[in-house]
Amino acid sequence: MLYLSRPVRFLDSCHRRYGKCFTIKLPGLGTYVFVTDLADIRTIFRDPETFRAGEANAAFGKRLLGSTSVLLTDGARHRRQRRLMMPAFHGQSVAALASLMADIAARDIETWPVGETFPVWPRMRQITFEVILRTVIGADDEERLAGLRESLPKLANRWFGAKTREIEQRANAALYAEITRCMDDPALDQRNDVLAMMARARGEDGSAMTRDELRDQLITLLVAGHETTATGLAWALERLVRHPQVLARTQRAARDGDDRYLDAIVAETLRVRPVITDVNRKLSRPAEVSGYLLPAGTIVNPAITLVQRDAGHYPQPLAFDPDRFASQSPDPDHWLPFGGGNRRCLGAAFASVEMRVVLREILRRVELQTTASRGERPKMHLVMVAPHKGALMTVRRRVPAGSIPAGSTAGAPSTVRA
Repeated sequence: MLYLSRPVRFLDSCHRRYGKCFTIKLPGLGTYVFVTDLADIRTIFRDPETFRAGEANAAFGKRLLGSTSVLLTDGARHRRQRRLMMPAFHGQSVAALASLMADIAARDIETWPVGETFPVWPRMRQITFEVILRTVIGADDEERLAGLRESLPKLANRWFGAKTREIEQRANAALYAEITRCMDDPALDQRNDVLAMMARARGEDGSAMTRDELRDQLITLLVAGHETTATGLAWALERLVRHPQVLARTQRAARDGDDRYLDAIVAETLRVRPVITDVNRKLSRPAEVSGYLLPAGTIVNPAITLVQRDAGHYPQPLAFDPDRFASQSPDPDHWLPFGGGNRRCLGAAFASVEMRVVLREILRRVELQTTASRGERPKMHLVMVAPHKGALMTVRRRVPAGSIPAGSTAGAPSTVRA
């Protein structure tokens, strides 16, 4: 119960009591070995044949994501799927979608209430879901978009309990219709949405993804890329309104087009408030981890949260300090919000760009009221760690485009409690 209600606090207490490697038994979920030593984590990430991510993830997502999902496969099958998907997530491909992401965010921000306190997390979920529909699936017809908006969230929720055959059939019908429409599109070569790029991709043997494979990857991107990015954005805003000086500097960066500082905000948010506490690997054979010989079948978890809260890697690790990354990129050895090794999240660049673009649009269009209230505690939501009140905040006023005043947090509290 402690893990589900206060996951970070619980893991911190286990780390202090038991050290760099400890076991947690969760009724109904299984037994997990958490690892924090960087040498052990490097070994885990560098040996995907022994430490299998697909097998570990399959216990949670096979029914929803499908057997060919890039999250649930291992070995040669995983390498093929990843290779076919990679062109859609290269930097240039993602950059081409940034303006559409900005338009989607801008339309939603215009509907935000002014002068009323509201949870921003649901708003972030609306924005990131629409980004998936428009930039990943490539839907642009309003009737088709309405059908996807109605059916896909229900299918995603079925992963975690609410399920009916009708929901599954309707969502799959909508997705397969989009896949067929895409594959038959005479302008397929000119499209830059992720689905089109996956449909065009060919393996080393010249083979393309089947319609079933494309469906599985679309659902995977929806589940893994929509809720997680929305939660990261909610945490970024939750942190900013409690740090007036950082907020003021971030507003200037948004106004001036300083993407480097906006990227630092994203990196520091995902460090101090990672969306997932750990990643799962299942041993395909016995292996030594942190001095212990573990049997095949053991689930081993590199503990993202604990690594990123370690003072040995980050001075004053609980402080929200984007300057850590303002002049240098995160070190992939101990900055792990997207995992690591050859299983590092395929959509990491997509999520980072989306977070930067959405934050920029928010700070260009509204002025956020800062607060001295205690920071919201992390709580488990599905498999993610989210702000327990949904990241409550207040928009003080709308800002005309291009006229964000420097120091617009004047009069706001100068100190906050973490």
